[in-house]
Amino acid sequence: MSEPHSHDHEAEARIYLQGKPVDSYPEFAPEAASGETLRITVVGEDVLHHPCAEITEFGTPELDKLIADMFHTMYVADGVGLAANQVDVGIRLFVYDCTDEDGNRHIGHILNPVLDELPAAERHLDEAGEGCLSVPGPHKDLARPDHTVARGVDKNGEPVVVEGFGYFARCLQHETDHLNGYLYIDRLSKRDRKDALKKMESMREEVFAKRAAKAAQLAG
Repeated sequence: MSEPHSHDHEAEARIYLQGKPVDSYPEFAPEAASGETLRITVVGEDVLHHPCAEITEFGTPELDKLIADMFHTMYVADGVGLAANQVDVGIRLFVYDCTDEDGNRHIGHILNPVLDELPAAERHLDEAGEGCLSVPGPHKDLARPDHTVARGVDKNGEPVVVEGFGYFARCLQHETDHLNGYLYIDRLSKRDRKDALKKMESMREEVFAKRAAKAAQLAG
């Protein structure tokens, strides 16, 4: 998921790592320091349009490396979330580093996520701009529930529960959609989807140039 427009942050913002509050956290997830920049897949590529496979092996060096590479790649692209199929790996995993509209920062990774079916009384739609690193450039307004609970496991197979409200709820839903083979533009009207793809074609080279510059900056 791509970075939103800035929000006004409240003074007493909190930090949540893997869904649990922590006192402090560095600017970037430490894993990113050992990560490499991977190519981000673009709408139309097969891996983005099919459900991803459940992960059954945990605690492996390959999984550690993939998570490090995904955090690094997400930061290079100025994203707030990144799913594994966005780096051409069709497994149920995403990483995130997302600040919500109250200024709370949420960082982590989740494997095999499932979103709770919340009672109707707890489901309120919030319409806001949304973008995607695999649809480089455009943002479109899209209504999504403003409250989400994602359940899955971490890289070692330990249970993880992450609750999101507002913009962070949107992020969790957006990334889970990826793992189910959907992009946010698939939820738009035909007209808005066509417009987003048209804008992407005119913006993508500029977006790719910014990512290349950011990669060089982080490498330096």
